[in-house]
Amino acid sequence: MPWIDACATEDIDPEDLIRFDHGGRSYAIYRSPEGAFYCTDGLCTHEQVHLCDGLVMGHEIECPKHNATFDYRSGKARRAPACIDLRTHPVRVEGGRVLIDIA
Repeated sequence: MPWIDACATEDIDPEDLIRFDHGGRSYAIYRSPEGAFYCTDGLCTHEQVHLCDGLVMGHEIECPKHNATFDYRSGKARRAPACIDLRTHPVRVEGGRVLIDIA
């Protein structure tokens, strides 16, 4: 599958995220405090709640429902009740656009 143009770099503030839906699935695209971009599946692995309503702190996303946290760089579940890691997806930036590979 080709790279998908998800958003402009300026659409996401540092230490924040946006929701991106494609092909019937939801993704979360993050901008780290250092300005790097990351992408994970958009739903918490605990109860399938949209992470876009959660709080980004440093390199972690906190689920808005039960406060589970994940490292969005690796997808690693950091705090219960989530115990299953998030799936991550490759990201690249070209010409001010954030492209993701969700193959």
